[in-house]
Amino acid sequence: MSRPTRVLVIEDDRRIAAFLDRALTHEGYAAKIAADGGAGLAAAVRDTPDLIILDLMLPDLDGLEVARALRAESRAPILMLTARDAVADRVRGLDAGADDYLVKPFALEELLARIRALLRQQARHAEATRRGALDYADVHLDQDRRHATRDGTPLRLRNREFVLLAYLLRNPERAVSRLELREEVWGTDFPGASNVIDVTVAQLRRKLECGGAERLIHSVRPVGYILRRPGSDDGPA
Repeated sequence: MSRPTRVLVIEDDRRIAAFLDRALTHEGYAAKIAADGGAGLAAAVRDTPDLIILDLMLPDLDGLEVARALRAESRAPILMLTARDAVADRVRGLDAGADDYLVKPFALEELLARIRALLRQQARHAEATRRGALDYADVHLDQDRRHATRDGTPLRLRNREFVLLAYLLRNPERAVSRLELREEVWGTDFPGASNVIDVTVAQLRRKLECGGAERLIHSVRPVGYILRRPGSDDGPA
């Protein structure tokens, strides 16, 4: 028999933590509860969870700090829980490494649906990226080892950034629309009306251009983006 899906919950509110523990266990998940960021980081390394539920407001470390640290240690999807529902707060959460964002108070049915969606997305992306190597300009992406470099320098990419880069590498020098990226990179798990595509592209650009490297991902206004070599004499800037 296959092992149950492991879910790590990092939540300092005992009532909410107990509620999530019962609900997840009832749904067949193997739940692990950590009451603060330090304990959560240790559990993420020790227990290798399949998915992480992270509260934004924690007593020791800020949830954004924890998300950034988790991204350095784990590829598990992160579902962030918070009472803050402003667009700027959601953007900060996604920038820090969260894959989805749920505002408190939340309905259990929606939480479970988002967990299922993130796990489906992770499985689909893992399958889609077992297809060898992709190269363009000085970027090399090994889909089987999930390893990417630019000019030999490793790129530390989040799951979504990795899949986005792989899609662009499979479609070089062709303008791809936001709708196409939404369907091919996010699929049915797209979080609705938001700027998550532009935020993720901006994150990927920063990593590709670290150290002063020339831009490869260019904007095609108002359509979307194109992967184009430096030095092209025409096309988008």
